[in-house]
Amino acid sequence: MFTKTGEGGAGEPAGQPELFQCPVRYSLLDNKGGKIADGEGKARLDGERLSVLPKLAEPLSVPYRDVVDAAPIDFTLRLALSSGETLTLFGLGYKYEDFVRVFSALRNEVLLKDLLMNESLRRTGVGVSLLHLDEAGRQLSTGRCQLRLYDTAVVLMPERGEFVRIPYSYISSAADEDHVLRLKTETGDQFLLSGMGEDFDSVSGTLSAVMNELGLKAQASLKELVPDADPSVIRRAARFLKDGRAASRSDIESVSPGLWDELEKRLELAGVKGEYEFLKGMSRQQKLCIGMKRGLMGDLTGDYIWFLIPIYGKGAGEPGNAVAMEASTGEGGGRATYFFRIMGRAAYRATEDAQLLDGETDTLVRNMNRCMLEINFRREPIYLPDSKLEEPQYVRYRYAVKKLQGLQILRNLYIGRVVHSSPDQWKKDVMDLLSFNVSTPDEDIKWSTTGHEVSAEDG
Repeated sequence: MFTKTGEGGAGEPAGQPELFQCPVRYSLLDNKGGKIADGEGKARLDGERLSVLPKLAEPLSVPYRDVVDAAPIDFTLRLALSSGETLTLFGLGYKYEDFVRVFSALRNEVLLKDLLMNESLRRTGVGVSLLHLDEAGRQLSTGRCQLRLYDTAVVLMPERGEFVRIPYSYISSAADEDHVLRLKTETGDQFLLSGMGEDFDSVSGTLSAVMNELGLKAQASLKELVPDADPSVIRRAARFLKDGRAASRSDIESVSPGLWDELEKRLELAGVKGEYEFLKGMSRQQKLCIGMKRGLMGDLTGDYIWFLIPIYGKGAGEPGNAVAMEASTGEGGGRATYFFRIMGRAAYRATEDAQLLDGETDTLVRNMNRCMLEINFRREPIYLPDSKLEEPQYVRYRYAVKKLQGLQILRNLYIGRVVHSSPDQWKKDVMDLLSFNVSTPDEDIKWSTTGHEVSAEDG
C-alpha cells in the first residue's frame, strides 16, 4: 500500500529522521504483473518506512508493516506488498549490502514491536553465529545474527531477512557445550548459537534465569490455585502449564487424579464456572483443557485463567464440530466465548472415524495454545475481518496475521463469538452457533447475531 510522502522536505515523509539514503532504480508491478511505474531516483529509509523519491515523478512511501515478504537476490531487493503489488529495487551499486542490512534491521524492529506487544527486553546486543537444523538434521539457515532475550522468547535478528522468535515454553531442551548454545524445540528444530566470545557465559546464565522464572511462575500460580497440593505434584503439573499453556485433563490427571477437580473449582472464582459447566456437558471430557497466564504485558493485566472445550462426535446432525475458548481475569467487563471449527463442515458430517476427530482436535488445541501465547492472549487478531486490519488502530496486528501460521489457522477456523449479555441469552446463542456450524453447507461463513457485539479488546 502506498501513500504520498509528506511535507518533510524534498519528498521526505514528515516526522521521521532519515537513517539511510542511496541512488536506486525501481519498478512497481500490480498483482497481475502489469507495470504501474518505473524509473530512478533515491531510496530513503527511516524508522517507519521506505521511501522511493524519483526525479520529476510521484514519490512512493512504503510502511514496513505493508511489506509481506522481502527477497534480496542478485543485487536486487524484491518486496511483496500487502496490496498484492511488487516493488523491485536495483541499481544500488556498492551500497546494496548496507541498504539490505539497514532495511532488514529497521523493518524487523517495527514488526517485532507489533508481535511482542511491549514485552520487556532482558538481554540484547550480542552477536551470534546461527545454525538452524530441522528435525532430520538438514540445514535450514546459517549466518550472523543479533541475539535478544525477551520475557517469553529468544529472538534472533539476522543481518538479512526476518527475525526468528523461539518461545521459551516450546524449548524442549537447552544445553551449553564448548561455547555452543544448543536449543531444541518441541517440533524437533535445533538452533545452534556460537561465536559469542566473552558474552557466552552471560547469555547462557540469563537464558537459564528467564526460563527458570517462567517455570517458577507456573508453579506459584498453580500453588495459589491449589494450596493443599503436594509440592512434587505442583512441579510435575506445572510443566504442562508453563507460560500460560492450557493443559488437558488427561495430562493433569496423569500427575494427580484429584488435581483436575481442584482446577475446575477455581473457575468459579474467575466467574466462568457456569459457562464451563454448560459447555462441559456437551464435551469430550478427557480433552478439556485449562490454562493460567500470569503477568500479561500491554493492555491486559492480572492473572488469567482460560479453558478450551472440544464439542464433537455426539451423533449426526447434533451441535458440535467446535472447540470453545474463554478467558477471564475475574475482574468483570465485556466477555465472550469464542468458537473454532475442528474440521471442514462437509467432512465432519461425512466422517464416522472417532480417531480422525480426536487427532484433528488435538492439532487444533496445539495451534490454539501456540497462537494465544504468540499474540499475548489478544483475541482481536483472531476475529477482526481483513477490512478492519487496514484501519490505523489495528495496523499493529497486520504482521501477525500475515506471518503467524497458528493465527492464520485460527482465523480460518473461527466460527464466531457469543457475548455474555445474560445467562439465558448466552446459552441460546451458543446452541444456535453450534447448530449453525453443523447445518450450514458453506465452509467459510461465520456465525453472527444482531445486537451482540463486544467493543472491548479482551472481550
